[in-house]
Amino acid sequence: MEIVLQNYQHLLIALLVVIGLYTMMAYDNLIKKLIGLNILQVAVFIFFIFLGVVEDSTAPLLSPEYTIYANPIPHVLILTAIVVNVSVTAMGLALVIKIKSSCGSLSEKMIEKSQESK
Repeated sequence: MEIVLQNYQHLLIALLVVIGLYTMMAYDNLIKKLIGLNILQVAVFIFFIFLGVVEDSTAPLLSPEYTIYANPIPHVLILTAIVVNVSVTAMGLALVIKIKSSCGSLSEKMIEKSQESK
């Protein structure tokens, strides 16, 4: 039990990955699939942030007082990934609006049926 409590962040990440993947695969609605994709991306963000954590470290300042430094690169990469995530979500929502106006539904099955009838 002690190991579980020490590694709670890994359980959180695994739980978010499972929720995201389940939401993307189980639901038929395109909006729900986008929400699942966002949950999955948040799990990846949290994973990379926890990789960059170094106990008892400070920001990488050149000073003789500090000997253990935190690596800022994972955090910078996550900032970039967040911007990409927002862009992907905006593009996905724009596509969902276009699909809804052309097919009349957000359900994958209904979209396939409307495409077969054309």
